[in-house]
Amino acid sequence: MSTDAPGVTPGPVHPSDRIDTSVAHPARRYNYWLGGKDNFQADRESGDAMAERFPTIRISALENRRFLQRAVGYLAREAGIRQFLDIGTGIPTADNTHEVAQRIAPESRVVYVDNDPIVLAHARALLTSSPEGATAYIDADLRDPEKILHHPDLRRTIDLSRPVALMLVAILHFVPDSDDPYAAVRRLLDALPPGSYLAASHATHEYLPPQVAEEAKAAAKGGGPHGIINLRTLDEFTGFFAGLDVVEPGIRSVAEWRAESEPQPRPSVVEVSMYGGVARKP
Repeated sequence: MSTDAPGVTPGPVHPSDRIDTSVAHPARRYNYWLGGKDNFQADRESGDAMAERFPTIRISALENRRFLQRAVGYLAREAGIRQFLDIGTGIPTADNTHEVAQRIAPESRVVYVDNDPIVLAHARALLTSSPEGATAYIDADLRDPEKILHHPDLRRTIDLSRPVALMLVAILHFVPDSDDPYAAVRRLLDALPPGSYLAASHATHEYLPPQVAEEAKAAAKGGGPHGIINLRTLDEFTGFFAGLDVVEPGIRSVAEWRAESEPQPRPSVVEVSMYGGVARKP
């Protein structure tokens, strides 16, 4: 009998029921570049197509992940932040935000947000908090800040009257200008008190030679609805930090941002082609 028949209540939808394996998705493609196993043929084909035109894309993905870890380390250790809102979480891997933060301050509280059902299916790995702290996962989209800010799990986990670090690492370049990512970021920051922080990274073509830049932009546009990357300039990326006090060493390649303790030699800014920065809300 159909579950749509009168009097029959449909069962809960499992996250895997929403997964379209025929279409590349950023979180799964990123997982592929990082050497993970939670990806499908479409993700690998999309990832390989981009790697053909930008051969160091895997280095970029790894360096972006290291930037996240260093940024969280700075925020927890030096800035004293104990609450994190991590949007565009991606598939869990080593040293997720709460693991880095809670190693420094076990009482840290982290809310993860992503709209990929495969991330939701793995969310249990993101909820292994220390006893002193807390973690939560919200199935939502950066483009719907109201849903995020008013979600009961966020309200139970984070006190919005106390400083919060908003983590937007390798997510903003998936939001086209037509969806006004600047407005979404402003709305989120407006909800956070003074002393909060924004940590963000963003793909760019500006470090590349002109011909390579054109090829990279063509590859970034070739991934279908879930694969398009909106490469932005330094000025465009800096716009997300409007009204904030950018911390040292400023907005620069993620390969260079507080990377003194990373293994040497460092990859070049051309190989990484990703800006990163951290800023404080006054």
